[in-house]
Amino acid sequence: MADSAAQHSFGARAAAWSVHLYTALGLPLAYFCGDALVRGDASAFFLLATLACFIDATDGFFARRFNVKEVTPEFSGRRLDDIVDYLHFVALPMMAVPALGLVPREFGWIVIVPLMASGYGFCQERAKTDDAFVGFPSYWNILVLYLYVLQAPMWVTVGSLIVLSAMIFIPIHYVYPSRTKLMMPVTVGAGFLWMFMVIAMSLNPATAWARQLGWISMAYPVYYWILSGVHHRQTQRRSAGA
Repeated sequence: MADSAAQHSFGARAAAWSVHLYTALGLPLAYFCGDALVRGDASAFFLLATLACFIDATDGFFARRFNVKEVTPEFSGRRLDDIVDYLHFVALPMMAVPALGLVPREFGWIVIVPLMASGYGFCQERAKTDDAFVGFPSYWNILVLYLYVLQAPMWVTVGSLIVLSAMIFIPIHYVYPSRTKLMMPVTVGAGFLWMFMVIAMSLNPATAWARQLGWISMAYPVYYWILSGVHHRQTQRRSAGA
């Protein structure tokens, strides 16, 4: 720690620690998301979850910009990021499944399947590469939003949880929006437009217009899945060539 302080200026270390603090904002957001679920406030839950998702999507850029790994080697920003991600992408969405009535409470135990599968996925050394997520990247927060807004029947909810949990174990290379070079300008640009639609849906998620917007906004997740398939195929070809 002393060596790091000697090698880097106060400004550099202050910037690096500010990035860690930015990532850590996901922790109080997790509390408020949980509080929203206790109160049954679906709108507040989804809006706070979207804010947490935005922080997660942008903190990596700042971490690379300010070289936090080198400037603060005594602190693991990646470990902090994993803790926050598991809370917002896995634990809280799974708590929301029975809390928001996506399944009856007597069937709430089904969420144990994605909780355990994602725990395995998060602990895999190969879960991330330089330009991809390997295995379904536990986008449970997005799934739960769509299941709620589109008023999915119980069998769709349960089937989605089981199928996507299984896909965590299948080493498909999914697009990492901020790192995958393939179609990156389109992915990032369309991603911002999609996020605005997600925010709009979150404001009044139980309304008819939110449901209509949900179907329209599904174009981006479909694009993401297709692009991930193309990216996975290219990755396989490069590996075979090597």
